[in-house]
Amino acid sequence: MGYVFDAAAKRDELVSLIRRHAEDTGFSKVVLGISGGKDSTVAAALCARALGKHNVYGVMLPDRVQSDIADSVRVCEVLGINRKVVNIGAMHEALLGEVSMEEEGDFRVEYSKESDINVGPRLRMTTLRYIAQALGARLCGTGNLSEATVGYCTKDGDTSCDFNPMGTMTSVEVVQVGLTMEELPKELVQKTPTDGLSGMSDEEKLGLKYSQIHDYIRLGSCGDEAVDKEIARREAANMHKRRMPLILGA
Repeated sequence: MGYVFDAAAKRDELVSLIRRHAEDTGFSKVVLGISGGKDSTVAAALCARALGKHNVYGVMLPDRVQSDIADSVRVCEVLGINRKVVNIGAMHEALLGEVSMEEEGDFRVEYSKESDINVGPRLRMTTLRYIAQALGARLCGTGNLSEATVGYCTKDGDTSCDFNPMGTMTSVEVVQVGLTMEELPKELVQKTPTDGLSGMSDEEKLGLKYSQIHDYIRLGSCGDEAVDKEIARREAANMHKRRMPLILGA
């Protein structure tokens, strides 16, 4: 018998696990970033079901301009959760400006596009941590298993959280769970994932389809040996993002 995923059962399991984790560790409020994409949308809905919408704080974190921020606002509105916008654009610009400045004796740091791209997720994490601690809340992660498998995430950015109800689900499964939640508009759950930076979809940027990554994880192969090898290569190369820092000599 092949792999079977019961989306409704998974939804209910995750709601129960969030509620139990809150009871066991003594918190009632949750903060999470709301991007307007499926992962943060489903995560917010799960938290609202588990802890009550009044205990969920959705933070929208545009970097200067976010073309689809209306979707983020809509997520908060349909779920009835608390919402706040914090634009990280000025922080981003300030960081780049300070790093590029040179005083006598300083070494030079040349501009790096990849480093710059990862500034956003790291500033968002810092902002969310600040807000969560100020509110006495815990930070909920929103990254899924497909992204983690191929390293499509930022170390010390979106990988940093206090708990993550999405981490055992592939991108395909997140959509399936979202479609069982009647409070969520289907068009947000099925929205094409993008990084919000390059103008490309996630799949275009990755050069892989989420269905292929799903099949690799759940079935052991996507049916294309070359693609399987590429996913395995990325998984091995990015395993450091999924582990705690190495303690040398321990």
